[in-house]
Amino acid sequence: MSAPPQSHERYERIFAEVEAPFAFVDLEAMWANADSMLERSGGKNVRVASKSVRCRALMETILGRNERFRGLMTYTLPETLWLAEQGFEDLLLAYPTADLGALEELALRSAANPAGAPIVMVDCVRHLEMIESVLGKGAPPLRVFIDVDASWWWLGGRVKVGTKRSPVHTVEDAVALAREIERRPQIELDGLMAYEGQIAGVGDRPPGQRRRGAAIRFMQKRSAAELAERRAAIVAALSEFVELEIVNGGGTGSLELTAAEEAVTEVSAGSGFYAPALFDHYSRFELAPAAGFALPVVRKPSPQMATALGGGYLASGAGNPARLPAPWLPEGLRFDDEEGTGEVQTPLLGPAAAKLDVGDRVYLRHAKAGELCEHFDTLHLVEGDRIVDEVPTYRGEGKNFL
Repeated sequence: MSAPPQSHERYERIFAEVEAPFAFVDLEAMWANADSMLERSGGKNVRVASKSVRCRALMETILGRNERFRGLMTYTLPETLWLAEQGFEDLLLAYPTADLGALEELALRSAANPAGAPIVMVDCVRHLEMIESVLGKGAPPLRVFIDVDASWWWLGGRVKVGTKRSPVHTVEDAVALAREIERRPQIELDGLMAYEGQIAGVGDRPPGQRRRGAAIRFMQKRSAAELAERRAAIVAALSEFVELEIVNGGGTGSLELTAAEEAVTEVSAGSGFYAPALFDHYSRFELAPAAGFALPVVRKPSPQMATALGGGYLASGAGNPARLPAPWLPEGLRFDDEEGTGEVQTPLLGPAAAKLDVGDRVYLRHAKAGELCEHFDTLHLVEGDRIVDEVPTYRGEGKNFL
């Protein structure tokens, strides 16, 4: 499916009767992105990252769209248990938990259905001890994955590039933890995960920064080669004494690279469905903007400026301009350097701002995907030239997991 033409005029016609602020998803653009991700994943299944969607109705639709969208990668244990209650299956919690109450609930669910219970992530002995503390005598094994550090250790480890996640980096680290799991009869090792954030989550074509882009491409090429070799070695070493059902890796930004590894059995993606602004700067692929939000213009401080209501929806991560939303439509808008996006107002400059009047609307895109849903109760779903549905976000269902 190809993405539809996207213009200020089109969305103004579609949302003529909707009061701003509101958020929306353009389904045709989202399905075009989905097709692109399936193609890039090289025939391997794609596990859907719930944190990047945060809308139960859309996750159900995505999983039903193609059989290769299989299972969810979740981000907190309470979220995982709630999704299980709603009928979702094949749930893999991507981050370790220290929530004993939720672990107790998971233990009960696992006792009732050991094979269908969600899988949790571990990366140290303390995680194993916490799991054991909630399991009653004779309880069936609770399934776990080992989270392997996918960061790139350059120059003999003096420079480490990537997210600061697991302490399990080497083959020896992974074998030691797997042996520790093997000694514990109530914990069962089902697979491995490694998220190469320095590749999947970093665009290699930063605007106006040619040298930085070249440095990023240098890093990503060498990091991908090192990780492929190390991941294969870890899988081979563990397979000597345990059967790994799943080896998960990747993210939207690295699908074609991770899926090419023989040791990887599935990849994960989520942000690519919405295609937030952070994904505008990759050389290996292009996505269509599929999610956005509209703000009303409520002031004209000068003939050349328009001020919108709200808009300060900053993305998580290191504080820098890349975490700001991106002005989208009409084309030709930019933020004021002194104010940026604000809690109650966002001044807009540029040629398009001079043509806006009080009561008009502007459309922006969030820097990251699912975090947009923390600011809106519903998403308006667009297809063609009409709104086809309005569905609740996690927030709209009264859920706030982080």
